[in-house]
Amino acid sequence: MTSVRELPVLAQPEVEACCSPLRALPLPETDAAELARRFAALADPVRLRLLSLLATSADGAVCACDLVEPVGKSQPTVSHHLRILREAGLVTSEKRGTNVWYAAVPAALEDLRVALGTGG
Repeated sequence: MTSVRELPVLAQPEVEACCSPLRALPLPETDAAELARRFAALADPVRLRLLSLLATSADGAVCACDLVEPVGKSQPTVSHHLRILREAGLVTSEKRGTNVWYAAVPAALEDLRVALGTGG
């Protein structure tokens, strides 16, 4: 027979609220699943760098071929990472001739920003 030991109640200092909660309500299950998928896509440094390059592009879209040199990876590797970002809904792609151009999805980036509590 196992005995259950109660933990002692520790005195807690008075806590003064310094700020409001980050969110008014908990995330709904579907939103949590979508955000988790997007954050998982960003868990790789190359993909995080690619998204940063796309999000800060003055032209709004960048040819995949122009992303090879900044991340120091081969064209197939860059394309693989861009596909993962596209499947996560973080970027869009458009075929132009033989090249594929990518752009960040502003609404998806805003969703991540709000989830982190840094949104407006």
